[in-house]
Amino acid sequence: GPSLAPGARSEISALPEVALRLLARPGAVLAPALGERGPGIAMTSELDIFVGNTTLIDEDVYRLWLDGYSVNDAVALRVRSGILEQTGATAGVLQSDTMDHYRTFHMLERLLHAPPKLLHQLIFQIPPSRQALLIERYYTFDEAFVREVLGKKLSKGTKKDLDDISAKTGITLKSCRRQFDNFKRVFKVVEEMRGSLVDNIQQHFLLSDRLARDYAAIVFFANNRFETGKKKLQYLSFGDFAFCAELMIQNWTLGAVDSQMDDMDVDLDKEFLQDLKELKVLVADKDLLDLHKSLVCTALRGKLGVFSEMETNFKVCDPVQALPPKVLSAQPPASGAEDRTPKIPAPQNLSRGLVNVAAKLTHNKDVRDLFVDLVEKFVEPCRSDHWPLNDVRLFLNQYSASVHSLDGFRHQTLWDRYMGTLRGCLLRLYHD
Repeated sequence: GPSLAPGARSEISALPEVALRLLARPGAVLAPALGERGPGIAMTSELDIFVGNTTLIDEDVYRLWLDGYSVNDAVALRVRSGILEQTGATAGVLQSDTMDHYRTFHMLERLLHAPPKLLHQLIFQIPPSRQALLIERYYTFDEAFVREVLGKKLSKGTKKDLDDISAKTGITLKSCRRQFDNFKRVFKVVEEMRGSLVDNIQQHFLLSDRLARDYAAIVFFANNRFETGKKKLQYLSFGDFAFCAELMIQNWTLGAVDSQMDDMDVDLDKEFLQDLKELKVLVADKDLLDLHKSLVCTALRGKLGVFSEMETNFKVCDPVQALPPKVLSAQPPASGAEDRTPKIPAPQNLSRGLVNVAAKLTHNKDVRDLFVDLVEKFVEPCRSDHWPLNDVRLFLNQYSASVHSLDGFRHQTLWDRYMGTLRGCLLRLYHD
């Protein structure tokens, strides 16, 4: 606490003496305290007073408050948990206890908006471990909620949708508002800062490393407005997107090449995105494309369970001409009959798909649709051919590495920067 001037007396240090003087039997008369004038005080009832200066935090009640429950709902849930039987307390005491905790949390909330203030304030005496718990849980969010707002602009327009999100996810509106306001608050504080996005979040909000990395992903997605809500992306979790965000922050942002750049971890490197057009030569030049395919197929022959599918779909093919004549003349199966006609190879070949994703990233809309394109052009074709994850990994590794053996290709560094990140993202996105 603050130092006191000589002769001054702390109110807290005086309280225990007051308490002792009030612990008297009915009818007892207390003599005036030293330095006081006047007659003693006649006591008419016995008082038990407990004095302490440590703020008590009940984790279970804190969770109920964070989840947006009213006092009455929180009391009902606590009763259901069997707390009255465990403690012997009455319903009235439980109601008062819950209200008291809610008042404390309400007073703490303004400090939780700027966590360093909680550490340096003197009103609430809270041990450091409890302070960390209060902050971490206040900023923790629900997976179902973050998936609904990830990549959207953190504005009033999105906030108007919280009623619908609450109804869809079953998360209380109050909790949705807290989580949204936390996302927006962190975004506003760190969006213009130099330096590591994760470090800035940890410094200003005192979050754990894991939670700070999650918030970095949320800020990065909000800034670049990546599409995450399309139906074909619903199978992806927040963790999938956060993993990809971390790779992109490390390799595709301004901060990946210059740690002194403004907003280095928030903005994608525009010059890098423009340069990606140079990679089109890998599919536009037939000799390079054929050599690239030959190198990949030679290295993977006998190692992939889906080798024939990979070989067929590596580069451009005419899906009609690729089939034997008897398939072309086959009639559609009768209604209800099993279709044994060989499947036509996916016209969206793998190499062209991966290179075209790169070449299109010069446009903001295509940047926003990055994950839609990755799923459409790579994940879905491989999934439809039942590629095992390990075959996907072997293919991507060889596909990336074999470019270094193409004598006519002059953009190896650019290719590595692009595919190093894309390979990691695709492996993460490739699941049911």
